[in-house]
Amino acid sequence: MPQQVRDALGQIGHRIFGGYASLLRMPHTARFAVGSVIASMPFPMVGMTITISVQHYYGSYSLAGALTAVQAISLALVSPILGKLIDKFGQRQVSLPTVVVWMVAAAALITSITSHAPAWVLYCITPFMAAIPPWGAMSRSRWTNILRGDRKATDQALSLSGVFDEAMWVIGNPLASILAVISGVLAFSFTGVCVLVGAWMFLSIATTEPPSQTSLAKAQGITRKEYRARQAARAAELQGQEGQSAFWSSGMIAVCVTWFGLGAFQSAASISIISFATEQGMKQMTGFVFACFSFSSLIGALLYGAKSWTIPLWKRFYFCLLVVNLGIGTFLFAGNLWTIMLIYLVIGICQAPTWINGNQLMLHLVPPARFTEGMAWLSAMNSIGSSAGSAIAGQFIDRYGSRGGFGVVTALALTSLTIAFVGFRQIRDSTEKPILTELKA
Repeated sequence: MPQQVRDALGQIGHRIFGGYASLLRMPHTARFAVGSVIASMPFPMVGMTITISVQHYYGSYSLAGALTAVQAISLALVSPILGKLIDKFGQRQVSLPTVVVWMVAAAALITSITSHAPAWVLYCITPFMAAIPPWGAMSRSRWTNILRGDRKATDQALSLSGVFDEAMWVIGNPLASILAVISGVLAFSFTGVCVLVGAWMFLSIATTEPPSQTSLAKAQGITRKEYRARQAARAAELQGQEGQSAFWSSGMIAVCVTWFGLGAFQSAASISIISFATEQGMKQMTGFVFACFSFSSLIGALLYGAKSWTIPLWKRFYFCLLVVNLGIGTFLFAGNLWTIMLIYLVIGICQAPTWINGNQLMLHLVPPARFTEGMAWLSAMNSIGSSAGSAIAGQFIDRYGSRGGFGVVTALALTSLTIAFVGFRQIRDSTEKPILTELKA
């Protein structure tokens, strides 16, 4: 290879990866960043493992969809609570007992499924599968704490977190489909090992952990309630909305509702694709289809974070949202699984940037002492939407096959886009507010 070509490739590589490498060379950052991804493996694996295992043992997509919906609703209810507790008391204090609860629940659920226990037993156990610490939110909280005051590095760190998240989905989805088809026990066992290893990597590093509200209040000689009140008042002042909630602003509500719609049509697409692949005798390929989406999204995250954008945040947010929604809405017209895979590869480039834009919006919307809680609310609304989408799609699939499911996907994608534009003014205006995660009470 000519030297000029090598030099050009080196410059491109440094431009794309140089900033990420600098972040990971900071003390302990690589360990907690990678640990959060490993510990988050239940997110890409549990839903698909439940779907495939329940459909195999019980022969019902309705039951599989309902159980994934229960898990998603439980996750939506539990995540903000865990986020709030973590901000109050600290990451290790809350995460350790939560991990124990998840491990016990996972063992009980897979034992019940393989033993063909009554459906009500599965419904009772599944909610405890939501006992997953918000590792991604905690990792982003550590980055914003370490890089406070450096806007460019913070944006790049959020993009890096998106890269790691997509790598998790690229690996987790095909693994879940392969392992669950072989054995549900194997799939859950692998996930449990990931949780233990990732939790140890993440929680054993205390120097990067952001201070909790309890420790910050104690350092100032005030109560936690007084500390939260001071910071909320300062945030409301910066946002120009004195007398209103500094947390539940109109922009925060608009973003959360948008994330609800995003979760609804994407989860409906997932269960519809599994049904479509099963009808074509290609169920073992479903994980690879989803991995294509995640791989394309990973590339999008890498490229997106490498550039310092001058285009306003709200314009980038809506462009990426349009591409993802309209792209997935075309699945109804796909003739085979390979067409869906190709569509995923094309539109996936905008998937991670959509989430990265949402993360950057949160910097403008919530105070630093409640950042984990704010990120948890995004995940919660996405989970609630996912539960609604999978439950509705499951019913239509059982009645009309995969085409009925894809019809639901198209309808939900268009509805989601409409909802997002209803909140256009609030989302646009929120990007013009100060970055609240940099304020000090």
